[in-house]
Amino acid sequence: MFELARRFIKTGFIFFMVGLLLGLYMIISKHIFGKWPYPQFITAHVHVLFFGFLLSLIKVVAIWMFPRPKDDNNYSPKLAEVTYWFLTLGTTTRFFGEVISSYIIFRIVDWIIVLGGISQVLAGFLFIYNMWSRVRPVGKQT
Repeated sequence: MFELARRFIKTGFIFFMVGLLLGLYMIISKHIFGKWPYPQFITAHVHVLFFGFLLSLIKVVAIWMFPRPKDDNNYSPKLAEVTYWFLTLGTTTRFFGEVISSYIIFRIVDWIIVLGGISQVLAGFLFIYNMWSRVRPVGKQT
C-alpha cells in the first residue's frame, strides 16, 4: 500500500475515534446528566465522522482501486496529496471551530468554521477533477 493511501486510512481512523468519543460525551451528557448537547457538537460530530472518516476511506479506496489509464496525463499524485491536506485540515478546522463556537461567541470563530467548510468543498471538487479520467467502461484501458 502506498504512502498516501496509508495516510488517508490512518487519518480516517483518528477522525473516527474522535467522532466516537464526542458521540459518547454527548450520550453521557444527555442520558446521565440530563443536559442536551450543544447543536454545534452535533455538527462537529457529523463532520468528523462523515468528512473525516467516511470520505477519507472512500477517497483512498477510489485512488487505490480505480484503474489508472496507460496514458493518463490527467491524474496527478500531487493533486491527490493536495486533496488529502484540504480534506484533513478543513475537517480539523471545522471540528474545532464548531466545538469552540459552542462556548465562545466570536465572529472570528464563525470565519474559521466557514474556512474549514470551504477547504472540505475544495477537497471534494479537486478529488473529482483528479479522478474523473479513471472512471471508464470495463475493458477500456486508454
